[in-house]
Amino acid sequence: MQSKATIPVNVGVVLDSNTWIGKLSLSCIEMALSDLYASHPHYKTRLIINVKDSKSEVMDAALAAQDLIRSKEVKAMIGPQNSRQANLVIEVGHKSHVPIISFSATSPSLTSPQIHSPYFFRVAQNDASQVQAVSAIIQAFEWNQLVLIYSQGIYEEELIPFMARTLQEGNVQIPYQIAIPTLATDQIISQELYKLRLMSNRVFVVHVSPQLGSRIFFIARELGMMSQGYAWIITTKMSNQLQIWNSSVTDSMQGVLGVSSYFPRTKELDDFELRWKMKFQQANPSMIWAQMNVLGLWAYDATTALAMAIEKVEFESLGISQSHLRETLSKIKLNGLAGDFSFVNGDTNLSSYKIINLIGNSERVVGYWTPQNGLKRNMETTYSFTSKNNLGTIIWPGDCFSAPKGYDELANKKELTVGVPLLRNGFDELILVQHEDPTNNTNVRGYCIDVFLLAMRSLPYNVSIEFIPYYKRSDHYSPGIYYDDLLHETYLGKVDAVVGDITITAKRSSYVDFTLPFTESGAVFIVPTTIAKNKTKVWIFLRPLTWQLWLTTGCFFLFIAFVVWVLEHQGNREFNGSTSKQVSTSIWFSFSTLVFAQTNLTTQLTVQQLRPTVTNVYQLLQNGDSVGYHFGSYAYDFLRQLGFDDSKLKVYHNAQECDTLFTIGSQNGGISAAFDEITYIKIIMASYCSKYTIMGPTYRSEGFAFAFRRGSPLAAEVSRAILNLTELNRDMMIRIEEKWFKNESNCPQPSNYDDNSNNSLDLDGFRGLFMVAGLASSSALIIHAAVFLYCQKRRVFIQFIGSNVSLLLKNVRAIFKSFYQKDHESFPDSQNDREQISSNSNEITVA
Repeated sequence: MQSKATIPVNVGVVLDSNTWIGKLSLSCIEMALSDLYASHPHYKTRLIINVKDSKSEVMDAALAAQDLIRSKEVKAMIGPQNSRQANLVIEVGHKSHVPIISFSATSPSLTSPQIHSPYFFRVAQNDASQVQAVSAIIQAFEWNQLVLIYSQGIYEEELIPFMARTLQEGNVQIPYQIAIPTLATDQIISQELYKLRLMSNRVFVVHVSPQLGSRIFFIARELGMMSQGYAWIITTKMSNQLQIWNSSVTDSMQGVLGVSSYFPRTKELDDFELRWKMKFQQANPSMIWAQMNVLGLWAYDATTALAMAIEKVEFESLGISQSHLRETLSKIKLNGLAGDFSFVNGDTNLSSYKIINLIGNSERVVGYWTPQNGLKRNMETTYSFTSKNNLGTIIWPGDCFSAPKGYDELANKKELTVGVPLLRNGFDELILVQHEDPTNNTNVRGYCIDVFLLAMRSLPYNVSIEFIPYYKRSDHYSPGIYYDDLLHETYLGKVDAVVGDITITAKRSSYVDFTLPFTESGAVFIVPTTIAKNKTKVWIFLRPLTWQLWLTTGCFFLFIAFVVWVLEHQGNREFNGSTSKQVSTSIWFSFSTLVFAQTNLTTQLTVQQLRPTVTNVYQLLQNGDSVGYHFGSYAYDFLRQLGFDDSKLKVYHNAQECDTLFTIGSQNGGISAAFDEITYIKIIMASYCSKYTIMGPTYRSEGFAFAFRRGSPLAAEVSRAILNLTELNRDMMIRIEEKWFKNESNCPQPSNYDDNSNNSLDLDGFRGLFMVAGLASSSALIIHAAVFLYCQKRRVFIQFIGSNVSLLLKNVRAIFKSFYQKDHESFPDSQNDREQISSNSNEITVA
């Protein structure tokens, strides 16, 4: 029963009530008030806590704080639990002049000069204060490089600049950092850790939440990264909450070092833990594993400090002055369960840490760090040192007692094992595996190898590679199974990747991860070419045009010759003379215009000399022809799907074998066509130029790619590298192609052949030309005739209209005879010409 002499003071508490830390903190807050007032019965004030659940959400925490200030008129607030929530709650408290005291928000920015509120106080240690302790451990073991692993997020990443700057001051380099999303999938975590596994660095500093950290270490153990030679150091973000983990988590963290907040073991602390455990288990009977940690101690001390400050505040008629309460809190000094502390600019002065080693299901303290003395074996030691020899015995990952070197320059030589196909005997331009005597070393070279090595060298880290030839042979396998078996080696974990002329297929994608293709995609048939022979070579010149086009051209040839004669014979000496001369001149002029001025049709006779022996796939099937394909290619299954029988499928290993099969022919056990990837086809055609040509359409194929183990991060990394090479660094790819492939530019480029195409030019293609030529010629003829009849023979033409039939025919003959003669008035060469003109005029009969 509360005494009438005491004054109740409302205080808000914002927690994530359903979390382990929320339950732990609330129980400690309640015990702090109970213990304080029991030991100080004379206090006139009594804190009344008003709890609000923030539901682990940022906005819910801010709304809870506002509600407590408005509805409960709280004079101060304890909480919230994390830095993201604290940022908004601090703003709410600052605007309302309500002090906020935190026991678990550790972000450095919360008390930075830029955004610091004078109403915010933090009993928890600032994350930035531990970087010196981490740096001291790194220097003690003389590690000069490490990798930082941290949670992705604004507040989670704030420690990293402090850490990097402090480590660099100690000549420690950070060549690589990994930011992992809090809700990252196991696959993403595995990919990121696999990158680290391929590096030579073996020291990792982990700054993540306990939930994410437990998954990271579990996967690290699965990848073999919790073995001898590795060193792992966790920050207080994980180490301060080790008590909430079960044995399955700690089993995967054996040998890990941690920097943990230090608090002294005292009789008062032991007594408190005993009482707290009994009370907590009564309230939470299902949590029999619960243990106290430093966050509960800070919650206890924060509540005690707030209650003592409120008791010291002067009382006025209007109640407690909140500005006075803020000033009183800033001056408070307390001998708390977590140690003696006071506030400096809102932060506690607690800055000592213990160095722990996780062994079994518990932590073992191997040393301490303080700002005054640095690393030391016991807290009572008053001198400082940085030597690892003065720390306690550390059991490292892999149950090793010797400290890791921090790097492994030889580890990568066998880290990335790459399988390559050995059973090839051909297309050495792509990949060739040889054994060098007497060393028996494996020499791997070729286009695929050069592209792969170029892509790997472009990665932001070094990867050592060991090529392993695949030896497996079988007397009973269908071609293509060999490559499938090689790819299956990655699924079995025997190799990490496969490099070679490997085609992407849906079936193979079910057990490997392919990169983007690095070659041109598509597959085609090739067939031999033959010189087209006509039975009557005498008439081969007629082949460029169809007979309809030849006929129409002949008609226009004669018509244009007539038009030219009409227009020219009277005024051009070349078109005069005897009748035979005029006819031959007109015909020759028309012929020379149509023929000698046009030279672009000559290629019709040469281009079509080389023709495919087979024009389509259906012809191959109907004829029962055999088809060849490259050993190991996916083409075998594809040809089966097209309808080819096994007996009609012939395998070849190289361009020479393919040529031999073509030479033998289907009737003698050879082939009539070959089906292959475009890359193989280019090599064959570059070797034999116009001897073969492409038949029919290009079939869809994804091209060649590199294969990696499922889930390997290198698949995506190398894909990006290939994309950069093909788009941004094309010159390098061209140089590699020129190095390994013959130049096809010196060979005639065969064209695809369509069975339905007509190689002769037809009338439709020239219909417009004939229309224009005919219209122009006819118009010129009509105009010339009109001018001749009207201008030169006007009087005769008038009489000509009224003549009878006999006179009409006579006058027509006279007009044509006059027209036939050359124009002597324009070209009077002699007296005879003038007499001839007069004579012609007198012959016209007038009615």
